[in-house]
Amino acid sequence: MKKLILLCLPLFVLNHSQAQEAIQKPVNDSIMITIMMKHHQDKNIDELREIRERNGFTELFPPESAKVISWYVMMGIGQVVTVKIPASELRNLNIAVEKSVWGAFSTEFYPTYDLYPTILETKERLKKQEPD
Repeated sequence: MKKLILLCLPLFVLNHSQAQEAIQKPVNDSIMITIMMKHHQDKNIDELREIRERNGFTELFPPESAKVISWYVMMGIGQVVTVKIPASELRNLNIAVEKSVWGAFSTEFYPTYDLYPTILETKERLKKQEPD
């Protein structure tokens, strides 16, 4: 029995280390964040542009690690930007926003995900269920 345990021990250690390695490697560490940048209503467009230029908005935002998914103007509110970034870059995204837009905008951050593929899949499934 003792020999059997000694023979099986390396298999257990190997299997255990592989399981830990699998847990530690993220499959996909990117996240999407939507940033709502609300114009300060007490400033006109020229004042807002001046603040952004002084803050280095164009140079700092979005950071290099961010892929812009969408960037819209909501008239009367401000700008809404959705970016995809590696999760480890969240801090850098926040710093870029703090350095470049504060003073011109107030900001809100929202974790975001793409629901549209699920909607399309559901529509396809419903089509297949319809009687001919």
